[in-house]
Amino acid sequence: MQLIGREVQLIRYPEGAVRPDDFRVAEVPVRGPGPGQVLVRNTWTSVDPALRLRLARQAPAGYFAAFPLAAAMDGIMTVGEVVESGAAGFAPGDSVWHASGWRDYAVVEAGKPALSGLGTLTRLDTSLAPVQCYLGPLGGMGLTAYAGLWHAASLRDEDVVWVSSAAGAVGSLAAQFAKIRGCRVIGSAGSDEKVAYLLGELGLDAAFNYKAGPVAELVRQAAPDGIDVYFDNVGGDHLGAALAVLRRWGRVALCGAVSQYDSAGPAAGPGDLFQATANDLTLRGFRGSSYLHLLGEMQREVAGWLREGKLRYREAITEGLPNAPMALVKLIAGHTTGKALVRIG
Repeated sequence: MQLIGREVQLIRYPEGAVRPDDFRVAEVPVRGPGPGQVLVRNTWTSVDPALRLRLARQAPAGYFAAFPLAAAMDGIMTVGEVVESGAAGFAPGDSVWHASGWRDYAVVEAGKPALSGLGTLTRLDTSLAPVQCYLGPLGGMGLTAYAGLWHAASLRDEDVVWVSSAAGAVGSLAAQFAKIRGCRVIGSAGSDEKVAYLLGELGLDAAFNYKAGPVAELVRQAAPDGIDVYFDNVGGDHLGAALAVLRRWGRVALCGAVSQYDSAGPAAGPGDLFQATANDLTLRGFRGSSYLHLLGEMQREVAGWLREGKLRYREAITEGLPNAPMALVKLIAGHTTGKALVRIG
């Protein structure tokens, strides 16, 4: 009997805000694996703000390609179980990650790079943590936070660090990593509930709701003597505020710009870039996938922090593959805390 699986497909490019009806769920035949391939039954798939950048007719230059219409959405991290294998080193029952998410089943070629290598088919050690953690702290999210702080921002002991979108998947990890390093950490988020989470559950030194007033003033209240590092997940006015409060030789890790992802017009930028010159600042853009050589090191460190209870990790779980588009809508609108995941089943 022919195996049938479901996959989420984009049917039109959103103009402005993403809507669930920009997608459809299609039933497609699932073929068996050929030589060097494995058939994976996906169990969990990722939902990330940066997916919005690929829901345009043309993705940003140098970034991952835009999703085609009416086709499988390749390039989304997922974890699952090998059902059938034609590839050496993989056997039925193995837990793996790969980059063919938002579908029930995927035929994946072993050794073929995906997502700049991060999404290459990989066996997972589930003794370290539950399998879905490889979509969060032990995967691309953890690598992004780790590389952004230690390399893009050259984090130093006792730095004062501001992390925007600090209740999100990457931000919550970056904020805690900096705390573990011994830094004073300030987080910002878009609701009082999230601020309470940052202070109570994550144990940050200060936190504020960026909707409560001018962002630069709120940062100054939290850090009267200024900051040394800004981990930027938001862009726009947040980046402008950071330029105004960074101390001399401060560093900015440019991780994301979620404030701009749904914008239909030109993106707003900081108003006074000369502050970077005046204060000898470093602004460095980076992508976690550019630091694959750090993945094993990061996983060992972070697994230890999870095991020791030094690191707290929250998941925002949506049940069922057909609800993946709604999970993305909620994430971009700021209605989730922690790592957004879809449990496929």
